[in-house]
Amino acid sequence: MTKSVKKIRREAPSGASGSTPVRVPRRKVLQGIGAATGAAALGIHAPFVHARTKEIRFLNGEPTVESVRAMKFAAAQYEKETGVKVQMDTVPVGKAFDKIQTSIKAGRPYDIGTLFFIGDVIILASEGKLAPLNDIINKYEWGPRILFPMDGNYFWYPYDYNLCWINYRRDLYEKHGLKEPSTWDQLLDNMAALTGEGDDKTAKGTLHPISSSSATNYLTFGYMWAQGSKVFDDAWNVVLDQGDVKKSTMEYLDFFSRLTEHMPTGIAQAAWGPGLRGFRSGQLSHAPGTGRAIDVIRTTDEELAMKIGVFPFPSSDGSNVAVNHGYDGWVVMDTPNTDEALKFMEWFSDEHLINFLHTSAVHYQPTRMDIYEDPRWLAHPALEQYSHITGWQKRFLTDENVIIRSIDTEGPHPDLRAGKIFRSYALPEMLQNKIIKGMDSSEAVDVAAAKLRDSIKES
Repeated sequence: MTKSVKKIRREAPSGASGSTPVRVPRRKVLQGIGAATGAAALGIHAPFVHARTKEIRFLNGEPTVESVRAMKFAAAQYEKETGVKVQMDTVPVGKAFDKIQTSIKAGRPYDIGTLFFIGDVIILASEGKLAPLNDIINKYEWGPRILFPMDGNYFWYPYDYNLCWINYRRDLYEKHGLKEPSTWDQLLDNMAALTGEGDDKTAKGTLHPISSSSATNYLTFGYMWAQGSKVFDDAWNVVLDQGDVKKSTMEYLDFFSRLTEHMPTGIAQAAWGPGLRGFRSGQLSHAPGTGRAIDVIRTTDEELAMKIGVFPFPSSDGSNVAVNHGYDGWVVMDTPNTDEALKFMEWFSDEHLINFLHTSAVHYQPTRMDIYEDPRWLAHPALEQYSHITGWQKRFLTDENVIIRSIDTEGPHPDLRAGKIFRSYALPEMLQNKIIKGMDSSEAVDVAAAKLRDSIKES
């Protein structure tokens, strides 16, 4: 960035400490931690009750060849050391929750699973389907807004941040004498400067989807968080249409209307793929996303990957910046194999997590702060080669001027209400009303707020 941020606006760490109204049956808590801690307190080192099962079923949600290979290698190593087989199944992470639910209904639940939406974790924990991971979590130092404790317990192990920022062609910036923007006007001017025909100019500036989809929820609202908007107050009242929050949200909508002039057609139908494809092909000079874009591109075009830079979503006047929150994590299910699953997770965390993260070194941003100083982590050449990106990643976590927000983490603590507003798609529809239907910004905000209230009416 070219302009320092003056205000300290780190958002309160939603779910970073304290307890929440999500009530988890006491029997499940005792079952998960009592067996492990009770025997230890008595000095008894008994074998795990269900060790005779000798098999753990792990649902992996990272389907790339490298990630699957790393997970299967860890599974083989664990079986060699302990005699316990780890059956590793893989699905795209977006299908993992449905796969876990299906396994539960079939009477053969997975022992460990991958999830990328904290609302799904809340659902499973509130139903007593998960085992606490307190002993494992408490061993390490964690980044901000990532643990999401429920009823005083930790029910998931987050393994990477999927923070959404803006990728841009820094080679074109350098050629045309442009600087990383710190205001909305500067961003629009940069896009205009790179729009047109020619060898070094792209066809359009960027692409933010507005369809009723999780892609829009994730890729499009960073500017709104930077501007100071939010959905709930500390008492779970919807405040999107109230006072200064409404003003900020309207300003975001007005800006987004201007931003669409620098986008290709088809944003109403766009989902995850078009932005990355357009950026990779040179048809876009900017694209919202994560380090995944760099890791995907560098596998086939290292030269292009080195031309990519990143910056956070700016506010209108440069007083704030934001990234949209994202994450992936593992949960341990409440099954006859819970003890063995917890044992595997602790072993994996110490012995193989960094190897797994290295399979997509720019994308898999560590959630544990101790890893950033671990020589094993730093040994990966991509971390130095792409230090202009990985340096930003750590700053997103340590700089109190950076706002980290997302629809599914809105509210004072983890709660099903955040999940309901995420699935309501009220905010994407707010953009549709503004951009497609030409609705006045004030009315669009009011309509969205009404739908948000309706979506949580029974909570």
